[in-house]
Amino acid sequence: MSANTTDELNQPLSEINVTPLVDVMLVLLVIFILLAPMITNALQIDLPQTSAKPLMEPNVVDVTVLPGGNTLLDKQPVSRVQLISKLNTRINEDPELVVRLNADKDTHYQTLSEVLSQLQQAGLKRLAFSMKPS
Repeated sequence: MSANTTDELNQPLSEINVTPLVDVMLVLLVIFILLAPMITNALQIDLPQTSAKPLMEPNVVDVTVLPGGNTLLDKQPVSRVQLISKLNTRINEDPELVVRLNADKDTHYQTLSEVLSQLQQAGLKRLAFSMKPS
């Protein structure tokens, strides 16, 4: 052996050994994965009973505007005049009526804005726009 090799062997190791750290982290990860479902279901509470009625779902009417300007009320073809008169009747029966407006992507904005204006004139207070999730 030369003097250089013994000097190199006696030098302190300057690199950190990360293998034990990775092992500990993996064990902790497995423990948390196994315990997470038990922790979330561990809380058992007895909720108080009430006499209140459950909230009612709103009455929803579908209005569809087709690209040609035709309208459908609950999938039945109607003229715009019939649409407004039928909606007036339903709004008088249920002031909390919700109209869900469906429009084809090729429907002109002018046509859609006219229908919206007519819905507002009919006294509609609640409007929902329907869209297809991408």
